[in-house]
Amino acid sequence: MAWRSVTPMEERIRFVLEAQLDLWTINELCQRYGISRKTGYKWLKRFETGGLKAMHELSRAPKHRPGSVAKEVVEAIIAKKKRHRNWGPKKIAFILGRECAELKVPAPSTIGNILDRAGMVKKRRKRRAGGLKRWPVNLTPGQYPNHVWGVDFKGWFRTRDGQRCEPFTTSDLYSRFVLECKALESQESSLVEPVFKNMFSRYGLPEIIRVDNGAPFASQGPLGLSRLSMWWVQLGIRVEFIEPGHPEQNAVHERMHRTLKEDACCPPEADLGWQQQRFERWRQEFNFERPHEAIAMKCPAELYSASARSFPAKLPDFEYPACYEVRRVKKSGQIVFEGVARFIGRSFTSVLLGLEAISHECYLVHAGPLVLGVLKRNSNLPMALTVDLPQLEN
Repeated sequence: MAWRSVTPMEERIRFVLEAQLDLWTINELCQRYGISRKTGYKWLKRFETGGLKAMHELSRAPKHRPGSVAKEVVEAIIAKKKRHRNWGPKKIAFILGRECAELKVPAPSTIGNILDRAGMVKKRRKRRAGGLKRWPVNLTPGQYPNHVWGVDFKGWFRTRDGQRCEPFTTSDLYSRFVLECKALESQESSLVEPVFKNMFSRYGLPEIIRVDNGAPFASQGPLGLSRLSMWWVQLGIRVEFIEPGHPEQNAVHERMHRTLKEDACCPPEADLGWQQQRFERWRQEFNFERPHEAIAMKCPAELYSASARSFPAKLPDFEYPACYEVRRVKKSGQIVFEGVARFIGRSFTSVLLGLEAISHECYLVHAGPLVLGVLKRNSNLPMALTVDLPQLEN
């Protein structure tokens, strides 16, 4: 037969009953039960005033908690989280403090606990410390609006009708303002260029555009320029390429892509039209409603303003000193120099080049502010542009 366990409630009742028998003193009883005299008298008094019902252990929770969160505040926190499911405690605390001045908004840590108890916190895997330790020497950090734009394609996905969707994005790296988020069918330059024309007309021209080394931004030609990026140079925009395989060098733009994926891509919409409408709603919220921790909890629209450099109606030609010889690149990517066709690259079609004589046999080939390479008077290389100079910074 197993030993019978005794509960604290039963021990208290036995203590009270034995005390009423007057067979032992209070000191002796307390020693037998291993309790203090103060505890013994406490239970005797409770039994006298409340009987057996008073022998239960009372809750030790405080009756008044001055630091507790009011019910209406908890409801407001949960409502805000339901509307913005990817917003964290810091953003919710800031927005509630700005929108509801009459509410006593708790600290972000308290908001996090409230959301956790409500089952609204998504656990994320902790990442090892690392990443970009310093700014790459060949890249420019954005110092003011339209100083540097980040341009890229977010990873493609298919809408529910099976159509391929290539989200094309552009953001101002200083203010974090998303200038465009376009659902394109492919990464063809013919689809991207009209998007840029619309952005340039609406926001003006930036000083620098930062891109990766993929199409349609880069090519295998001189300086890695494509027809699209050469068009930017003609507009007076400097092009910065990140190192191949290092997306962290465009970290501000890539972090925006993570938010875009969480908020506007999963799950996808029925077709490209509906997906584009969802992108526009997301862009409106990201720019005008969502506070950003990297800019002191301001919204990107509070820092962004359009560029003073307007988009020209006609693309200007490069200007060169009078001592340069000038040639315009044909559709074939060639120029004619001294009666011989010399291949430059199809990325430079219609571009006016300047040829600077540096010796009797060699010419530097300029495309505006860029040096493409050396053109040699060599009968063995009648069609070649010899790039034996290091790539110069724009």
